[in-house]
Amino acid sequence: MADTSLNPFVRAQQSFKEAVETLGLESAVYEILKQPLRTFEVAVPFIRDDGTLQVFTGYRVQHNDALGPTKGGLRFHPGVNADEVKALAMWMSVKCALLGLPYGGGKGGIACDVDQLSEGEIERLSREYIRAVSLVIGPDKDIPAPDVSTNPQIMAWMVDEFSRIRGENTFGLITGKPLVIGGSRGRVEATGRGLVFATRQLATEMGIDFAKARVAVQGFGNVGSIAATIAYAMGASVLAVSDKDGGLYSASGIDIHDLLEYKRVNRGFAGYPQAEPIENRELLELPVDILFPAALENQITADNAPNIQAKIVGEGANGPTTPEADAILFDKGVMVVPDVLGNSGGVTVSYFEWVQNQTRLYWSEDEVNQRLEEYMSRAISDMHRMHERFGVTHRKAAYLVATDRLAEAMRVRGWLK
Repeated sequence: MADTSLNPFVRAQQSFKEAVETLGLESAVYEILKQPLRTFEVAVPFIRDDGTLQVFTGYRVQHNDALGPTKGGLRFHPGVNADEVKALAMWMSVKCALLGLPYGGGKGGIACDVDQLSEGEIERLSREYIRAVSLVIGPDKDIPAPDVSTNPQIMAWMVDEFSRIRGENTFGLITGKPLVIGGSRGRVEATGRGLVFATRQLATEMGIDFAKARVAVQGFGNVGSIAATIAYAMGASVLAVSDKDGGLYSASGIDIHDLLEYKRVNRGFAGYPQAEPIENRELLELPVDILFPAALENQITADNAPNIQAKIVGEGANGPTTPEADAILFDKGVMVVPDVLGNSGGVTVSYFEWVQNQTRLYWSEDEVNQRLEEYMSRAISDMHRMHERFGVTHRKAAYLVATDRLAEAMRVRGWLK
C-alpha cells in the first residue's frame, strides 16, 4: 500500500476533518471542504524559440468560494501535480479565512522547468496559460498571484493577455504586479514583514522583548532575507542565516545590511569574513529566542524537534514542520507561528492590491504596512483564543478559526441542509 502520510492533499483533508470534529460541526462541512469545488487541468501549447511546438500541463484549482472569489498563486515547477495544487488551494482557504479576507482558496501552476526556457518562451507560455484558463478566472471569480518561479513580470504578461481577451484593462485580475500597472507598494516585502509582525506579537505575549531577541533564519530568499532585515532594524540580533549554498553564524550577531551587500557583490555567502560557516542542522538547533524556518518543507522533524532550543518558531516556508515535530514542540512549550498565519502577509497585501485596483485609489507604503499589521494582529489574537479554548497547537487553532468561518459562510448561504 502506498504511503499517503506525506501527500499534501491527504494532510490538508485530515486537518479539516480534525477541525470539524473538534468544533462539533455537522459532517456536511467536512464533506464540502475535503475537496475543491472545481479543478481544471489544461493543455498549454506554445512555440519554442526553434519553432517547435511543446505542450505542458497546467492546473487551476478553486477550493471554496463561500467567502468570496478564490485567490492564490501560480507556480512554474516540474513537480507541479494535481494533488499538490489541490492541497495548496485548501491551505489558501485557511489563510484567507483566518485573516478575515473576503476570499476563498485557489492555486494553479504549470509542470515545467523555467531554467530550461528563454525569456521569450516564458512569456509565450504565460500568455498561453492565461488563454487556457481565461473562462474560469477573473477579478470577481479567481485571482492569481506570483508563486514559485513566477514574478511580477510574468504577472504583467498574464494580465496583459487577459486584458486583450476582454478588450479592456483588467488589472484586478492578478496581484503581485509591477507598480506601474497597478501593483501595491509593500507587496514584495509583505510575506517577510507579516511573519515578523505575527512573531513579534506572540513574543510580547510570552514576555520576550523582540528588540533584544536572538534570531536564526533558515532560508535567505525573499521571505527570509526580508524577515531578517526587518528583525535587525527592530533591534533583534540575527545570529545565523542560511541559504541553499550554506550557512553563517556569529555569536555577536550579523550586520544584515553588510551581508546583503556582500551577497550582492559576490553572488553568495562564501567567504563572508564577519561570520563563520554553520551547517543547516546546527542552525536549527541553536540556543536562540526565535527561529524562522523560511526555506523548504519538512525541515523540523521528529528527529531534530527534541533538540530545538528556540522559544518561538515562526514559519515563513510552507510546511517546514512535520505533524510529528509539531506535537513535540507543543509538548516542549515551544510556540509555533504556523505557516498558514506566518506567511500570510503576501495574500493579505495581495488583497490590498486588489482593493486598490477595484477602487482606483492607491495607498502609501506606510498605509499598506499599517493595515497589514492590523490584520496580522487580529488573526494571531483569534488563533490564540482558539489555542487557549481547546488546548491545541497554534496550527490546529488556526484551522479551527478558519473552518468555523467557512462553515458559517456556507451555512448562511444555504449550502448546509
